[in-house]
Amino acid sequence: MVFPTLPHPIQVATAGEALIDLIQETDGRMRPCDGGAVYNLTRALGLQGVGTLYLNPFSSDRFGRGLAHGIHQAGVALAQPVPVHQPTSLAVVGIDAEGKASYSFYRDGVADRQVNATDMNRHCAEQAALSVVATGCLALVSDDSDKYLPWLQAQRDAGRLVAVDANLRPAIVPDMAAYRASVMAALGQAHVVKVSDDDLVTLGFDHADPLDGARALLAQTCAHWLALTLGPKGAVLLARDGAAWHATEQQPVTVADTVGAGDCFFAGLLAALLERPAMQAARCADDLALDTSDVQHILGRAVASASLCVQQTGCVPPTLPQVVARVAQMPPLFQAL
Repeated sequence: MVFPTLPHPIQVATAGEALIDLIQETDGRMRPCDGGAVYNLTRALGLQGVGTLYLNPFSSDRFGRGLAHGIHQAGVALAQPVPVHQPTSLAVVGIDAEGKASYSFYRDGVADRQVNATDMNRHCAEQAALSVVATGCLALVSDDSDKYLPWLQAQRDAGRLVAVDANLRPAIVPDMAAYRASVMAALGQAHVVKVSDDDLVTLGFDHADPLDGARALLAQTCAHWLALTLGPKGAVLLARDGAAWHATEQQPVTVADTVGAGDCFFAGLLAALLERPAMQAARCADDLALDTSDVQHILGRAVASASLCVQQTGCVPPTLPQVVARVAQMPPLFQAL
């Protein structure tokens, strides 16, 4: 498959799962949708105008060809454009009465796991404008930590901003202690951490107030920033120095389902961050400093991206014009905490 020249220089490299969500319909039938948290994040970044490189391969099977087409349509570059013979990962998705998704995974010997740190670091080194690397979710399982953790460490050492979305999937692992340790090791390499209130509980930060749990988690990492998503209650951005801001929609959003909402939130956050002069001026990620106007821009775009996603069935990432229009028409409510 031949991909055209990208309209934007590569600023972000993503690594992690690409799979097919088999979403159970009310009549019991399964509807296949392109998915996987990192795949959703990658597409969402491309659709928001960010030059993005996806580091994992796709399968040569029918599902893999469809996933590659989705990446192509989003304007994302592939580090491994030649498909591999391993099959595509599958996830069976159940949706409850509130639209919240639960997952079961089939991931032994699959295409997106055919990566290694050496190759990923080489692909990143070839991109002169690369400033951010991002991963999360299934890439954080302990069985794959030898692939992704050395890559994250090398990218942090190279001065790039490391962004990690915990996005835990406890149903996939038999050993929760090893899984938590692997996730915490990855979060320990991050400059920007994203978690949901459910992630905090799974990691053991089960405080009565999720904000207290998020502060406790941030204190156990070297991250500068932590984004906490709270479902219909909006999101909070925490700074290392203790500052925090909360953003929520002005009116309740009609939810079709929550598939991909956190991924679109994270994409909106990173895309908006890359626009800020502070990010462009920073010599390396450790020099990044954001003020209140930066935070409002970043958090507002992230919330709008998630709100647009949940109004669609399955993960349908919004485009940049759609996100900008929503923020202009329905700006989120902000509160310093």
